[in-house]
Amino acid sequence: MRFVSRQLCCCPLFVILFFSAATTTPSLVQGQNAPTDGAGLFKAKCAMCHGPDGAGKTPMGQKLNIRDLHSAEVQKQSNAELSQMIAQGKSKMPAFRKTLRAGQIKLLVAHIRELGKK
Repeated sequence: MRFVSRQLCCCPLFVILFFSAATTTPSLVQGQNAPTDGAGLFKAKCAMCHGPDGAGKTPMGQKLNIRDLHSAEVQKQSNAELSQMIAQGKSKMPAFRKTLRAGQIKLLVAHIRELGKK
């Protein structure tokens, strides 16, 4: 009888822990704590190579011969082309389709367009 009462006491605790983990885990996977603006996403995902201003003047950017995002060569690409490049990667640039949602990629493209205006 004592064994059964211990199981019954632990069962509600297990249920509470299980459901709280089940309801919080998806939001973390979806990047709830990730930046929600293009500039923040750029800083978090792109600036290491492209630099904070998009010029590519970082040690990694210079090593990989990264294009300046302000350049006409980059800015003449369509939004779809830029989105595809971010999602699928190109050359040594990694693909971000598994770590960024489509809406986040659109925010990055909009930020790249803003960099082109500077």
